[in-house]
Amino acid sequence: MIKYSLICDDDHEFEGWFRDSADYDAQASEDLIECPVCGSEEVRKAVMAPSIARGTAASRSERLAAVQRDMESAVARAREYVEKNFDYVGDKFPEEARKIHYGESKERGIYGEASGKDVKALIEEGVQVAPLPKTKSADNAKKPDSAGTPKITHSGTKKLN
Repeated sequence: MIKYSLICDDDHEFEGWFRDSADYDAQASEDLIECPVCGSEEVRKAVMAPSIARGTAASRSERLAAVQRDMESAVARAREYVEKNFDYVGDKFPEEARKIHYGESKERGIYGEASGKDVKALIEEGVQVAPLPKTKSADNAKKPDSAGTPKITHSGTKKLN
């Protein structure tokens, strides 16, 4: 059996079940299919999403691994962009983010470290911060960081490492 989404010339949508595609073609050519809403015999197949068979557990895990690699790559590109284009201010981040927010310092993207308490205070003040995810291959040798210390950027990015 095969199910088709159908539509009449008055845009009424409905489903039809057929033994196979040849059965649909035969019925359609003889005007045996009609709209259950208006009775129109001007019926055609509607656009449908294909039904994709589920793969084996191995193929699902391969797809999941591919998605994970894509996500890790995107995170790495985002981190690389910030590190190349934003100013690193280290543990002075909360102070510098406030200066930028209140117009006391030049508007620019920055990143650095801040405690959870500092991050919360910045957010409550309306300073835009967002996490910058840590990557497996991130080279942080020039920017010391202890595990779990938030990395924050101003201008839309708070980083948690």
